[in-house]
Amino acid sequence: MRIANLALVTLALMGCPKQVDTRVAGSDDDQLTTYEARLEELRAWASASAGELSCSDQCTLSTQTCDVAEGLCGVVARHPARTDLPPRCARARESCAERTDGCTRCRSH
Repeated sequence: MRIANLALVTLALMGCPKQVDTRVAGSDDDQLTTYEARLEELRAWASASAGELSCSDQCTLSTQTCDVAEGLCGVVARHPARTDLPPRCARARESCAERTDGCTRCRSH
């Protein structure tokens, strides 16, 4: 009887799905910090590899930088009352523009 009860309890526990939040997020400030850290990694990689990047690498770097910048600016847009955030978006978009220029120059040669 004990084994049957234990088996029944085990089945009941295994059959109950748990609600798990599958979003990977954090607070908006945490997301901003993550985006800015990624932009800094991309800048450092570009600086360390200056002159050695293939055209394909420069364009990949441009795409990655612009994707991160748009994510960062999306978070900023959710907080129109925070005056400290628009400059962060502007810096991110400047990084995107610089990388896009590098890709464009490379492709035009």
